[in-house]
Amino acid sequence: MASDLPTHTTIEWADFEKVHLVAGTVTRVEPFPEARRPAYKIWVDFGPYGERKTSAQVTGVYGPDELVGRQIVGVINFPEKQVGPFRSQFLLTGFHTDDGVVVTTVERPVPNGARLA
Repeated sequence: MASDLPTHTTIEWADFEKVHLVAGTVTRVEPFPEARRPAYKIWVDFGPYGERKTSAQVTGVYGPDELVGRQIVGVINFPEKQVGPFRSQFLLTGFHTDDGVVVTTVERPVPNGARLA
């Protein structure tokens, strides 16, 4: 039932506009054995925003070869975050499932750096 769902604060359009959600293509994926939980180091080409890297706990659903070449959606305007010996430069978006995190992708190719509307 809808009444069982958690309530969230309503935001204004201006709040949504602050979140820079953009498409990018995964260029490289490496194991991240130093991470506390199983994760990959992932590099993504965001077109005019350049290549950025992140650490993502998506090993339960994807092998590295399944991610390379895939267009994903990332948040590129959060501050960088230190994850062990690795500096994360964006947030890879996805959906939590029983099998692990399913990465947010685009339905058909768009230019790298295209912003979610």
